[in-house]
Amino acid sequence: MVGLNLCPFARREVEGERVRYVVADATAPEDLLSALHAELMLLLDQSDIETTLLLHPGVLRDFDEYNAFLDICDELLVSLDLEGIFQIASFHPDYQFADATPEDPENFSNRSPFPMLHLLREVSVTRAVSAHPDVEGIPSANIARLRQLGVPALEALLAQCRRGAISHADG
Repeated sequence: MVGLNLCPFARREVEGERVRYVVADATAPEDLLSALHAELMLLLDQSDIETTLLLHPGVLRDFDEYNAFLDICDELLVSLDLEGIFQIASFHPDYQFADATPEDPENFSNRSPFPMLHLLREVSVTRAVSAHPDVEGIPSANIARLRQLGVPALEALLAQCRRGAISHADG
C-alpha cells in the first residue's frame, strides 16, 4: 500500500509511527469480534494512535465468509454508537471487488498477506480527503498503476510481504 503509494494518506501515518499493528489470535469469528471491540475501545481511549491494522490470520481465510463478517463489524460500530467516529476498511488475500473478475489487477488495492481489518478515525479520513487535491482521481490512478505492474508482479509482491511477515513473526 505504502510502497506503491496506493493510499496517498498512508505513508505519513506509517512514517510518523501512528499505526498500531495487532495480530489477533482469534480462531473463530466471535473471537475476532471481541478483538475488534477491544481495539475500538483502545482507539477511543488513546488519541495518539491514529489507526489500527487488526490482522487475523487464523480466522476468516475464506473471502466470502470474511466479506459477510464485515456486516457484523458495521453492526458492532452501530451498537457501540461509534458509527461516524470510526470506519473499517477491509483487506484480504483473495479480495475481489463486486464488479471485478478474480484476475483483475484492481483487486490488489485491497489484497493483503493475511485477512485484516483497518480501523480508521472518521475525522482523520475527512480531514485527509478534504486536503487532497484530487480524491476522485485516486481509484483510477491506482487501477492504472496496478494494471501497469500486472498480476504476476503483484502476486510476487504479496508473496514477498507474506514471507517477510512470517519470518518477522518467527524471529
